[in-house]
Formats: sequence, structure tokens, C-alpha cells
Amino acid sequence: QVQLIESGGGLVQAGDSLTLTCVVSGVSTFIAHSMGWFRQAPGKEREIVAAVNWNGASIYYVDSVKGRFTLSKDNAKNMVSLQMNSLKPEDTAVYYCASGRAGGLQTGANGYNYWGQGTQVTVSS
Repeated sequence: QVQLIESGGGLVQAGDSLTLTCVVSGVSTFIAHSMGWFRQAPGKEREIVAAVNWNGASIYYVDSVKGRFTLSKDNAKNMVSLQMNSLKPEDTAVYYCASGRAGGLQTGANGYNYWGQGTQVTVSS
């Protein structure tokens, strides 16, 4: 059974940093998977935050986080992380990790096969 376990969320002040981590278990082909981070704020639709293809050569960031967030994929540890700097109140959301069997860069939710349960990030002003 494939499981994605996120950690690292919390309550921080504007300008602070957080690192989200997602560990994937139950797959023997993690190296071939694309990975993504999505977020959903109250009353809003889920949106892509960042995504990476299977080998890390292609990385996508939504415009609102460019220059502040950094995604990295560690194939040796079956893990993907999202370093979030200079956090803003508008970054407040539940953040979800997603994994896709198709290794190409996926920016839409339909491109992912497996999802984590989410971790709450709250940024106070």
C-alpha cells in the first residue's frame, strides 16, 4: 500500500521559514515518480505550489512562491521536501504532497496517483 506522510507544518509568523517533508513508502519505483506539492486554503480550490519530474531536472513553481520556496527530491530516501522562506499570511493553507507514476513534470492534480493527508501551515501577520 502506497503511503505519503507529510510533516513539518505549523504556526509561524510572517517572514519565518518552514520545511515540509514528504516520505513515500510502498513503492519500489519512487525514482521514476514525479512529485508535487499542492495547497488548499479555506474556501479556495486546491492549487499547485511546486512540482518536479522524476530526476529533478524540471521543477515548476507557481508565481506566488517563486524565489521563496524550494522543492527538492531525494530518490535515495524516497522523500521530497519543500523549503518555504519569507512566509506570508496568504501562504496559510493545508499543504498536500502528491506522487505520480508518470515521471514527467505534472502541474495538474489529475497527473498524480497518490496523495498524502496534508499538513497545516498557518502564517500569522
